[in-house]
Amino acid sequence: MATAKKAAAKKTTASSSTSTAGAKKAAPDAADMLNPLKGMADRLQSLNLTGGAGKLLESGRKDLAALMEANEKSYKGLQTVVQRQTEMIKSAISEWQTAAKEMPGKDPKENLAKLDELGRQSFQRAIDDIKELANLAAKSQADAFDVVRQRIQANVDEVTKMLQRK
Repeated sequence: MATAKKAAAKKTTASSSTSTAGAKKAAPDAADMLNPLKGMADRLQSLNLTGGAGKLLESGRKDLAALMEANEKSYKGLQTVVQRQTEMIKSAISEWQTAAKEMPGKDPKENLAKLDELGRQSFQRAIDDIKELANLAAKSQADAFDVVRQRIQANVDEVTKMLQRK
C-alpha cells in the first residue's frame, strides 16, 4: 500500500512539472473545449441558406400532403374491398336461402343434385370473388404507392437541382 501511495505521488509531481514545463501548451480549459463548437457555429452561420428554411418547410409540407393522400387512397381502397366483400356475402347467403326454400317436398335425389350444383357454383364464384378482391386491393395499394413514389421522385429532383446550382 505504501508503494501505491509513492507511485501516485510520483505521478502527481511528474504531471505538475510537465504542466509547468509546458506552460506554453496550457491544459485545455472549458473555453478551449468549446472552441471547436464555436468554429462549427461560425461555419454554419456563414453558409448561404437564403430561403433554405422555407424550402425545407415546404418540402416537409409536400411530403406530409403526399403521405396523407396515399393514406386516403389506401383507406378508400380498403372501404371498396370491404363493401364489395359484403355484397358478395349477401349474394351468396341469398342464393343459399332461395335454394333451401325450394327443396322441401321434392325428390331427395333431385335436391342432392341441386345442392351439388349449387356447391360447385358457389365454390367457383368464391374463387372469382377472391380474385376480384385481390385485384381491388392491389389497385388500391398501387395507387397509394404511386403517390408516394411521385413525391420521392420530386424530392430526388429537388436535391439534384440544388446540387447542380453549386
